[in-house]
Amino acid sequence: MTHVVLEGCINCKYTTCVDVCPVNCFHEGPNMLVIDPLECVNCGICIPECPTQAIVPEKLLQEQEQHMLEFNRKYAGIWPVIDSMKPAMLDAEKWAGYADKAHLIEF
Repeated sequence: MTHVVLEGCINCKYTTCVDVCPVNCFHEGPNMLVIDPLECVNCGICIPECPTQAIVPEKLLQEQEQHMLEFNRKYAGIWPVIDSMKPAMLDAEKWAGYADKAHLIEF
């Protein structure tokens, strides 16, 4: 099992989760993070660190969120590893409460 970053991360990109990850499984895209399912050790330490609640265990994905597992897998193979905390995006607080942000993903 792995953990999955959901749409809630888009345009926020808080990296407090990265700072606690023991295996550096996070990858950074232009406006969100993803988790490499091959590197994630399913420890769950990242979940309470995410202020937008955008990280969930794979087994708890809702039906409408299932596509995000493959999205994380795909972009973890493309985007670079992030292994230290960085400042959140400038408008992170504004975007933190928004849902359905998939159309805002930057590649």
